[in-house]
Amino acid sequence: MTEAASQERLNGPRSSGGLSPAATLTRATEYLARHGVDAPRRTAEILLMRVLKTDRAGLYRRREGLNSTEARLFGRLLCQRCTGTPLQYVVPEQQFMDLVLETKPGVFVPRPETEQLVEAALEVLAGGPAEPIVVDVGTGTGAIALAIKRFTSGARVLATDISLDAVNLAQANADRLNLDIGIRHGDLLDPLPSELRGRVDLLVSNPPYIGLEEYESLPSEVKAEPYEALVGGIEFHRRLADSALEWLAPGGWLMTEIGAGQGNEVKRLFAELLDRVEVLKDLAARDRVVRGSLKKLA
Repeated sequence: MTEAASQERLNGPRSSGGLSPAATLTRATEYLARHGVDAPRRTAEILLMRVLKTDRAGLYRRREGLNSTEARLFGRLLCQRCTGTPLQYVVPEQQFMDLVLETKPGVFVPRPETEQLVEAALEVLAGGPAEPIVVDVGTGTGAIALAIKRFTSGARVLATDISLDAVNLAQANADRLNLDIGIRHGDLLDPLPSELRGRVDLLVSNPPYIGLEEYESLPSEVKAEPYEALVGGIEFHRRLADSALEWLAPGGWLMTEIGAGQGNEVKRLFAELLDRVEVLKDLAARDRVVRGSLKKLA
């Protein structure tokens, strides 16, 4: 269906003033469902709220139909979503904990599951120094670093990413949210200032842990995200654990997100280098986080 045809089907004849938002939502939901889009009703609401510049309550209070400009934009967004563009790229933002983050093509979209990684990080920080040094490796949009800074205001938080697009986006999110974190471009811990060696209280990361075979079976909308932010197996965990030894303070923590079947393997890897290693499960009882700490000096 062309954009013009989808516009008229969704919004009705232009001369009539258009269907009400409620009727437009019903038609849009049916359209998205026919194209196999997940959560079609919620997706239609999000797209229409974007077009009308309103919230959900305002959307359902509105009675007048869409004008031609609004209908054309709504049709364009529906077409983008139906062709596999992730919703967070069509509507360039994502809720993460209580933060609203800007997203963009070419930068990994933060998932709700990663909120558990942040919660586990906040748990260990609560029992540590008042002004901890925290490093988020592979920051993407800045989600983890910004959430930790949001809830641990005394922390010195740094973030790194090998993608310059991600560094720029994370900085834009930090500026907009008025959260002071240091963001550096480079691989793993290479961009950190040398004076932080042996002083970092927490290294945290949501690494590219998907295996190549698993990647081939992913939905097209997931594959629309950057390959290097998705695929890596446990090699990233191995490299990060090896690098962590020279950067962590005694008693400092390394904490990473993992794939559902990687708990035992990453636990063994961490246990070769760290103490108090444990696997944390998510709400669906799947392995989600592995953490361990550097042994304190006697």
